[in-house]
Amino acid sequence: MAEKKKQKLKMSDIAKLAHVSRSAVSLVLNGKSGVSEETRKKVFEIIDKEGYEPLRKRRKGGVRLLANINLIIVSDKSGVVSRNYRSLPFFDTLVSQLTQNVDGFGGHVEIDVLALQNLENDLKKLLKDNKVTDAIVLSTDLDQNGVKLINDNIKHVVFIDTYFDDIEADFVTMDNFQGAYTAAKYIAEQGYKEIGYAASNKLIANFLYRRRGFRAGLAEEGIKVKVEHVYNLNPVQLMPTSDLSNINLAELPKAIFCEDDYMALRLIKEFAKHDLSVPDDVAVMGFDDVYEGQIITPELSTIHVPINQMVTQAIYQLQSQASTVDWAPQKCLVSTRLVKRASL
Repeated sequence: MAEKKKQKLKMSDIAKLAHVSRSAVSLVLNGKSGVSEETRKKVFEIIDKEGYEPLRKRRKGGVRLLANINLIIVSDKSGVVSRNYRSLPFFDTLVSQLTQNVDGFGGHVEIDVLALQNLENDLKKLLKDNKVTDAIVLSTDLDQNGVKLINDNIKHVVFIDTYFDDIEADFVTMDNFQGAYTAAKYIAEQGYKEIGYAASNKLIANFLYRRRGFRAGLAEEGIKVKVEHVYNLNPVQLMPTSDLSNINLAELPKAIFCEDDYMALRLIKEFAKHDLSVPDDVAVMGFDDVYEGQIITPELSTIHVPINQMVTQAIYQLQSQASTVDWAPQKCLVSTRLVKRASL
C-alpha cells in the first residue's frame, strides 16, 4: 500500500496546536518581538515536530496568489501608531485577519516597521535587505509625501487606514465622513441640541474626514458646536492626562461626540470621578468600536469599523495589482455602521 502523503502544516494549524493567535505565530516566524519566550519556544517545537514550509507563489484560475506579503507599519513616535502600536486593537485584528487570509493558501506575512521620522532611510534599508514586491501599509499617520514615497518604491502596494483624493494609489479605509455624519444625525435624532466635540490633538487624514462628516450632519439639523465645547484630546491614551484638565465640568454640553473610542472612554472615566452620570448628565459617543467600549459602564455607543472587510479588500486589490497588467489604482471606502448602546 502506498504511503499516504503527509499534508503540509499551515500557520492556522500551528496556532491551533500552540493555543495562540495566528498573529503570534506570524511574529515568531518573522523573528519579531511582541510574544513571550515561552510562546516562541512552543511554536518552534511544533514546527520542528510537524514541519512547516510556506508555499511559493502560484497561479490558480489565472489569479496570482501571493505567497509572501509584507505588512509595513509606519510608526510615528508622537502619532496615533506609536511605538506601542502592537497594543492597538486595530493592529491585532489587522495582523490576525491578514495572516488568516494569506494562510488560506499557505502564504507568509512579513512584518516590517518604518519610523515616520526616518521614513526615507528606513525604506531604503528595508528594500536593500529584502525583496519587497507585494505590501500592505498601515498608513494611519502617513501624509501625502510619505504615501508617494512608498508608492514610488514598491511595485505592488495598498495603503490601509488612510486616504488621499489627490494621489494615484490603492487605498482601503473606512468611510470616515459617512461614519461621523451618521453619528451626528443619530445624536440629533435623540433630541440633543447642545453638542460637544472631542477632537484629536494629532492631525491625521481619518480625523479630518470625521470632522467634515460630523459638521455636515449637524448642519442639516441646524446645529452648531460652540467653540467652548470643542475639546482637544490625545486619541490613543486611556489613562488620565493633563488634556482633560481643560474641560470645564461645570459647563458641559448635553452630549459629546469623540473622534475615537479612546477619547470617549477617558471622558466616561473622568466624569465618573466627578460624580457625573453618563448619559443622564452628559451623553458620550465614540468612533471605532474597540472592545473596551463593551466592558465599560455604561457601554459605549459608537461607530463600528469593519476591519476584517477592509483587510479582505486590501488583499484583493494587492492580488489584482500583481495579476492585472492594466490595473487602475482603486480607492475603496468601506462603510461603517451605528452601534447603539447605553452611553447615548
